[in-house]
Amino acid sequence: MSRVVCEVVIVGAGVMGCSAALHLSQRRDARVIVVEKGSIGSGMTKRSGALIHAQYRDEIETRLAHTSLRDFQHWKELTGASCGFTQTGCVSVAGEKDVATLRAQASQLQRIGGKTQVLAPMELRELEPNARVEDLALATYEPEAGYADPVLATQTLAARAQESGVTFKTGTQVKNIRINAGRVVGVNTTTGEIDALTVVLMTGPWVDRWLQPLGVSIGIQNTRAHVVFFDRPAELKSGHAAFIDWTTGAHFRPHTYGLTMGGLNTPQAEEKNLDHFDESVPADFVADVRQRIAARLPTMANARYIRGHAGVYDTSPDARPIISRAPGVDGLFVAAGFNGTGFALAPAVGACVAELVTDGEARTVDVSGLGLVRFLNKDKETK
Repeated sequence: MSRVVCEVVIVGAGVMGCSAALHLSQRRDARVIVVEKGSIGSGMTKRSGALIHAQYRDEIETRLAHTSLRDFQHWKELTGASCGFTQTGCVSVAGEKDVATLRAQASQLQRIGGKTQVLAPMELRELEPNARVEDLALATYEPEAGYADPVLATQTLAARAQESGVTFKTGTQVKNIRINAGRVVGVNTTTGEIDALTVVLMTGPWVDRWLQPLGVSIGIQNTRAHVVFFDRPAELKSGHAAFIDWTTGAHFRPHTYGLTMGGLNTPQAEEKNLDHFDESVPADFVADVRQRIAARLPTMANARYIRGHAGVYDTSPDARPIISRAPGVDGLFVAAGFNGTGFALAPAVGACVAELVTDGEARTVDVSGLGLVRFLNKDKETK
């Protein structure tokens, strides 16, 4: 087997790994290798719902999303190619019990410079004439939100990174991370050893697999999440805004070719078989999501089901992401636990990871509050 020497190894060639690789290649003249067991973007990235908006409950996530939205809007400047970004606007709707939370999210985004509007139910009706609004107390509208092609976005990031000197080793499985005297010295892979003083884990649901042998696992919970696609009826062929519906528990957005993609706001069940999980969608899930969408857009009540698939969300113990160095292991960095929001945050996450590796801190967005150490401290407090 071969032996390779580089400065940085990124494990995982999903949208986040490719974003980090590109940003690292632009920040310094260092040899970067991305190791991927499949092909570029073949993991959870290709299963992403790819909804891009910037209104979140956590301020750091909001800042990451706001920064990333700008990159999606100007993707050609970042990569030299298109990611298929399509602006649709995104509506979040809530009943009476969630009014304060929705207002707070909107205010938070406005405070950092993002565009969102607070709407009364009848104002939403003016925006979306086909929407049912009688059960709503409040809505917000992000006019710049939209969606992109997750595979195309990842491939264009990777192509620009390769132009900048990054090497991609696809079809290559990392077997373990090599540690000597408390610091990273490389990885062992199925095609040989790679010597490196920095390793970045960006493998989503698989991240604890590499951390547990080192004694710094996060405790990621992996859960199944389905998305389904329906053929829109004639009344909606021109499209509609994306919706995050807090009253029905569903989200949906327009898709290409006259389709609407939908799913549930919360994952369905724990997934233990990450390498060979069932990607099929149960018929009762299809019916459930159709009914929930139709509760907001009644003309979707008989929309024809076209296709669907399952993916896996990786969720941290406090449901907030981790963007961090790994305590106790010099040279090891982690980005994980995004709970289904990873695609929308990926451009900014990649920039922050590159800054952490090269400068010791992230400046694109201050992510110090997303450190892995927060879980270790909590463990000490409970003992």
